[in-house]
Amino acid sequence: MNNRIHNTNIQSEAVIASPNALSEQLPISTQGRANILASRATVNSILSGEDKRLMVIVGPCSIHDLDAAKEYANKLQALQEEVKDSLYLVMRVYFEKPRTTIGWKGLISDPDMDNSLDVDKGLYQSREFLTWLADLGIPAATEALNPITPQYLADLVSWCAIGARTTESQTHREMSSGLSMAVGFKNGTDGNLDMAINAIKACSSPQSFLGINDEGQISTFRAKGNKASHIVLRGGKTPNYSKEDVANCADMLKNNSLPERIMVDCSHGNSSKDYRLQGQVVSDVGQQIADGSTSLFGIMIESNLFAGNQSIPDDLSQMQYGVSVTDGCIDWAETENVLRKLREQISSS
Repeated sequence: MNNRIHNTNIQSEAVIASPNALSEQLPISTQGRANILASRATVNSILSGEDKRLMVIVGPCSIHDLDAAKEYANKLQALQEEVKDSLYLVMRVYFEKPRTTIGWKGLISDPDMDNSLDVDKGLYQSREFLTWLADLGIPAATEALNPITPQYLADLVSWCAIGARTTESQTHREMSSGLSMAVGFKNGTDGNLDMAINAIKACSSPQSFLGINDEGQISTFRAKGNKASHIVLRGGKTPNYSKEDVANCADMLKNNSLPERIMVDCSHGNSSKDYRLQGQVVSDVGQQIADGSTSLFGIMIESNLFAGNQSIPDDLSQMQYGVSVTDGCIDWAETENVLRKLREQISSS
């Protein structure tokens, strides 16, 4: 007879390195630290409206091939130089993926894409890429999905998302109140804005919560609140990026005594889950800005070296280079075209 009453469904357990141990293996360089401080300051300045440029979070839906990610980053660096007068480019660097049911959960959880779940390796590869990106001078944006992983990577991140599935989570709201960078809360998958507005209120207020410290110990944290928090319109049952939708969102923010600052996710519900429609969303947002909108300060685009997406094959050698394994993305050529047109749109306003 089995009389166990604890961990009855746990098959195995593995201890991973502490955040400090990983940081000692992969420290931030002096130049990388300076770049991150500068990029965070720029993001906050755009969010406040002091810097009039439009922030563009652009990059793969998820990172699975670091060589392809580095090629993308180098291309983004060159494009940033071209459009820097009007656009501030931040690379989308997502290492964790929320799943509606089951599926690949991202580089941190499964770096070998074989369900071996080597989290130590995933965290190492993720931090190694972020330190390289910081040295390059490209700011990173990511999603905080697991409330533990920010302790390993957040010092290298300039903007963070809380996704539509976790915006209503008290754990994520509390954690976000202690993050050191700007945080965007997406509206619910059904289009509900109230949960994101409530999340901003919670995030910007003092909070206390449980987490792990740099030594990997369970700790209680008291946060003063993160004022650099905002809403991200990502669509729901229908898109919500139109002029009327943006005005409605701005009114709701104002009625809740929150800054009327809005980012639009051009993918997901706003593209009706068709990556090829992202350019239309970008164009519409650009026109709103050209027409005088002062609420819109940023957009998000899912983009990769090559268009579309692919399933993960049993034989990983058969994977297509530079193609997403999660949501479909526009290719690099279209990314350049879309952002150059956007620059022209908003520069003439």
